[in-house]
Amino acid sequence: MSNETIRVRVWSEHTAPRAVFPDDINGAVAAALLQDPRLEVSTAELVDPDDGLSAADLEQTDVLVWWGHLLHRRVSDAAVERIVARVREAGMGFVALHSAHMSKPYTALIEDDGHLGGVDINGGKETITVKAPDHPVARGISDFVIGIEESYDEDAGLGKPDTVVFHSAFDNGHEFRSGVAYSIGAGRAFYFRPGHEEYRTLYQPEVAQIIRNAVYWTAGGN
Repeated sequence: MSNETIRVRVWSEHTAPRAVFPDDINGAVAAALLQDPRLEVSTAELVDPDDGLSAADLEQTDVLVWWGHLLHRRVSDAAVERIVARVREAGMGFVALHSAHMSKPYTALIEDDGHLGGVDINGGKETITVKAPDHPVARGISDFVIGIEESYDEDAGLGKPDTVVFHSAFDNGHEFRSGVAYSIGAGRAFYFRPGHEEYRTLYQPEVAQIIRNAVYWTAGGN
């Protein structure tokens, strides 16, 4: 990885509603990351050759940011194997967003099934509390509120994270470890819960900052 730039590849399956995300979720996340001149950002999606995840693509990637929801099973096992090898052996960072908790790369990396204890598309207000303020992914972040979000509930299959950085509480009573950090072989991974495709959560400044922080932290794995 260059000392001057971090090469970020933002992947999504291209199923988000256009009224909310005109350029899909990978486009929205990439646009926010591009505000940082130290990040070199590209996008990929499921319909690209090799699912947008060829060996050559991944060799040019320091951090892979992943959002998926409806089409987890369509991601090829070969692509997943390439991702896992790049993280474990080469130190590529992996940032999983929202419903990527059940994506094939994330569950393979954390060696768990990503199951949820409960889910509600309209969970009301989400209050996010910083549980590990000294962790790099929490840099510049204080407790904050998302006006409306899909809620998840414990007990969830999130493997064995090294650190729980953020915790969420919802109006409907659900609670969730909404930001968790992992060391995986030579690499690092981070899961961040907010980001349902029917809401504008990913445009919220605190959310964008956390994703950017996660990119920087996971890029340091190698």
